[in-house]
Amino acid sequence: MAKAKEIQNRIRAINNTKKITKAMEMVAATKMRKSIEAVLATRTYANLSWTTVINLSKNVDPEKTIHPLLAKKKEVKKVAILLLTSNRGLCGGFNSAIINKMYESILRHTKNEKNEEIEHEIIVVGKKGLSMASRYGYKVVAEFPKLDMISEVKEVQVIARMLINDFLTGRYDKIMVAFTDYISASKQIARVKQLLPIDIIADKDHHLGIMGKDTRVSVTSDFVSKKEEKYLKDEKKYVYTFTFEPNPYVVLNEMLPRLIEVQLFQALLESNASEHSARMTAMHKASEAATDLAKELKLYYNKARQAAITNEIAEISAGADALK
Repeated sequence: MAKAKEIQNRIRAINNTKKITKAMEMVAATKMRKSIEAVLATRTYANLSWTTVINLSKNVDPEKTIHPLLAKKKEVKKVAILLLTSNRGLCGGFNSAIINKMYESILRHTKNEKNEEIEHEIIVVGKKGLSMASRYGYKVVAEFPKLDMISEVKEVQVIARMLINDFLTGRYDKIMVAFTDYISASKQIARVKQLLPIDIIADKDHHLGIMGKDTRVSVTSDFVSKKEEKYLKDEKKYVYTFTFEPNPYVVLNEMLPRLIEVQLFQALLESNASEHSARMTAMHKASEAATDLAKELKLYYNKARQAAITNEIAEISAGADALK
């Protein structure tokens, strides 16, 4: 058994660590509350903006007017993945979960329809993503700084413009975004969604159409589905005519880039809320583990001190007997 002094030093070190983890938990909780408020404030707008573009796109004749951001490439040879991670660790499995999800997505899409190899390039937002992607052998072509708190869409405009330009110039045939969707303080889901081309026909859950499953939000995927079912029923009764001024191409040319910015902004908000929630949970568990370990060491300390006292009494008694 270790000496009482050594155990006491370990208890002191664990209590000091507990103070740090408790402070980090409180800081993460404060950031989490602000991030959740931002997510809930913008999620409705992000979802409705997506459905608005869908409704507009449905009323455009694709044979006459099709926007380049809606055009699918015949052959997918090169794919870019925008990876949203954290700048720091101590947030549980937050970063590893999104890296693993991205890895699974790459494995599922290694070859195109012509059985040709698909090249994947990674664009990183967050320092942890750069180190982890490099460690796993992914090709990182660009890195952007990540703020713990963002409040304006203009903070993602540089990324959005670069992705749109790379897609329009043909550098990438498809662009994906890997982010963590915030569900609750104890649950976050890593997702890989298609950003470009904007696909209005495919399943919405596979794309950046409906983000978030929080029942507290007024607009969820179920809510939108019910609204669309009602819209389809009404569409059979009534005939709607949409007028585009000056023309459909100009309208889509103004709206689609804004949609990309809004979707990226929302994805980053979701990722921030998930990161701070994961860090708060991890630090809370670390504080609880430190408390349990300190209690356990306290028992060992008492046993060691009692053994030392018993040993001293035995030595005194033996000395007294020797004098007699």
